[in-house]
Amino acid sequence: MIEDDLHAAFARHEPLTPSTGPLRVAIDRLAAVRRRRRQRFQAAGVTLALLGALGVGVPQLRPDRPAADPLMSGKPADAQSGALNVLLLGVDGFGEQPPYRLADSVLLVHIPADRSRPYLISLPRDLEVSIPGRGIDKLNRAFHSGAGEPRPDLDAGYDLTRQVVADLTGVRVDAGAVLTFAGLRRITDAVDGVEVCLPEEVRSWHTRRVFPAGCQRLDGASSVDLLRQRRYLPDGALDRDRNAQRYVAGLIRAAVAKDVLTNPVRLNALLSVPGKGLAVDDDGLPLTRLVAVLPKLKSVDPVGLSLPVGQPVDDRTLLPLDPKQGRAFLAALREDRLAQWVAQHPEQVNPAR
Repeated sequence: MIEDDLHAAFARHEPLTPSTGPLRVAIDRLAAVRRRRRQRFQAAGVTLALLGALGVGVPQLRPDRPAADPLMSGKPADAQSGALNVLLLGVDGFGEQPPYRLADSVLLVHIPADRSRPYLISLPRDLEVSIPGRGIDKLNRAFHSGAGEPRPDLDAGYDLTRQVVADLTGVRVDAGAVLTFAGLRRITDAVDGVEVCLPEEVRSWHTRRVFPAGCQRLDGASSVDLLRQRRYLPDGALDRDRNAQRYVAGLIRAAVAKDVLTNPVRLNALLSVPGKGLAVDDDGLPLTRLVAVLPKLKSVDPVGLSLPVGQPVDDRTLLPLDPKQGRAFLAALREDRLAQWVAQHPEQVNPAR
């Protein structure tokens, strides 16, 4: 009896049920848009990888939303028109156990409006910054604070780090990527290794391997090993950042030698190397601009720089911004005149070879 009543009730109300057709059409349309977004931004992911792999590969890409308020971005009127800034975060061990979530490598790639050459700016992991919701802390903790636990959200970690870097530097971050070691290994092997030129010997704390001073070609596993090292280096993490820049320079040279940057077929082949996991957002800067940048550069040899910092205060490990050189450097970055700053401070350049 109850079952019959239920059947009758459903039969009476069935005509009132809205059609699923429009909902299905909307879902199919959204899926198609997402497929087009992935295809549209794949090339940009490779471009970012070639510009700024700092010891890790490219499983997560985030073209960012431009700041709506110039006061929030710290961008002087018209000073940065045409210049591009790409934020790259290196996360050691993401997806592994234990799942480390500190962004120990933070690299800002600055491409000036005159397209002269890229500048690779290392921001120290221990840099003293203000993190919203956390207060004063190390720069590398911004990613962890944003990503959360127990399953970290890479987009949220990137967003908070981007906000901190934009507040610190005063420039708009046009695009960005979160990078891991797995992608680095595959990309390095895909270009048949990368030549890295070291000014002094490096001993691996992880594998006990010795990387001699001088130039050497490294495969993917060796590159990861080198770029994890900081414990036996004189300047610790700062020297690791410099070695990352040397790796980037070698990766770009390898890509140029194989005609990857201007050959769509070879670019597509390299594109497939990192595998799945490109997280994209097309609400911001059209990434076709990023894809078109490298062929227009007058020189693809990057200039490696480090944000000038001072010594820790009161036995803390936080590194304060150098009150004189640091501020002058950031002013040059905001005003797109790093070439002049480098000419005045040649000792601040990290040699690639």
